[in-house]
Amino acid sequence: MSEVIKCDRYDVAIIGAGPAGLAAATTLKKIGIDRVLVLDRESVAGGIPRHCGHSPFGVIEYARVMTGPSYAKRLVETAQRVGIEIALKTSVISLNSGGALSVVSPEGVRVIKAKRVLLATGVRETPRSARLVSGGRMLGISTTGALQSMIYLKNLIPFRNPVVIGTEAVSFSALLTCKKAGIRPAALLEEKPKSTIPWPFYHASRLLAAPLFVNTRIINIMGKERVETVQVSDGMGKIREIDCDGVLFTGQFTPESTLSRMSHLELDQKTGSPVIDKFGRCSDPVYYAAGNLLQPLNMALNCWREGRKTARWIAKDLYGTIL
Repeated sequence: MSEVIKCDRYDVAIIGAGPAGLAAATTLKKIGIDRVLVLDRESVAGGIPRHCGHSPFGVIEYARVMTGPSYAKRLVETAQRVGIEIALKTSVISLNSGGALSVVSPEGVRVIKAKRVLLATGVRETPRSARLVSGGRMLGISTTGALQSMIYLKNLIPFRNPVVIGTEAVSFSALLTCKKAGIRPAALLEEKPKSTIPWPFYHASRLLAAPLFVNTRIINIMGKERVETVQVSDGMGKIREIDCDGVLFTGQFTPESTLSRMSHLELDQKTGSPVIDKFGRCSDPVYYAAGNLLQPLNMALNCWREGRKTARWIAKDLYGTIL
C-alpha cells in the first residue's frame, strides 16, 4: 500500500477499500484481470470492520471467528498477496464519462482512466445534526463509528454512562464496544414500538443493566461543557429526563453517495444510490456499484459476497471470462 498511484491507466479502478471493494479486487486479480487499483481516502485500508474490536467476523470468508480489525487486516493481506495496488489517502473528486477519475492525493491532483470502475464507497451513520435533536454543542456526543475509532484506534474513552439511540445491528455492535471498554449505558432508546432486532437488545439490556425504552425519542441534550442530561418523549408525549454523560447515536445508515450525486450517473430517488441493472452496472455501463452503497444495512459478509459477485460480472464484461 502507498499514497502513490503507479500509472494512469487501469483495467479496473475500485473506489473503497472495505469488504466489498477488497473482495472484488482480489476476485478480479484471481480471474486474470491484470491492472486493478483500489482507491481509499483513509490512511488505513479495511473499511468499517477495522473499527469493530469484537467478533464474529470471517466465519464464512476465512472459516474462523475473528475480530473486526483482524478481519480487515486479513482482507488487505489477501488482496496484497495477489498483487492488488492499494492507494491510500487518495480521494476521488469526480466521476467522468469513459471511466476517467479525477483524484487528489498527497501527490496532488491527477486524472486516471479505467476500463471499468466499481463504486464501493459504503455508508455513513446519520449524525445528531441530521436528526434535529435540540441542545448545544458539548463533549460526549458521538456516533458508533466515531466511538469505535476512539476506543480501538486511539485508546480514548469518550464517556462512561451514555444514552444509546437505536436498536439496529450496528447498535448492538456499539453495545459490544461499550462492554469491552467498561462503558455502562444509562439507557437504550428506540423510536419505534419495538426493537429493530429484538432478541439481542433484550439480552443486552439485561447484561448491561440498562433499561430499554421503545416508542421513545430523544428531543433535547442538556449540559454545559459535557452532556449531563437528556430529555426524551414517549409515545404519549410524556417528557422525562435521563441523567447521563454522553449520547451515542447509532444506525440510520445512508449511502455514501456524494460522488454519485455529483456525477452523470442516474440515482435511485428513494435511496440516493446509483441505479443498477441485474449485473450491478450503472446507467453509464463503465461504472458498477456494490456493497453498502446499495444496501446500507448489509453486514460485512454480504458486502464481501456482493463484491465477489460483481467482480465476476465486470470480468465477463471486459473479457468474457467468469468463474
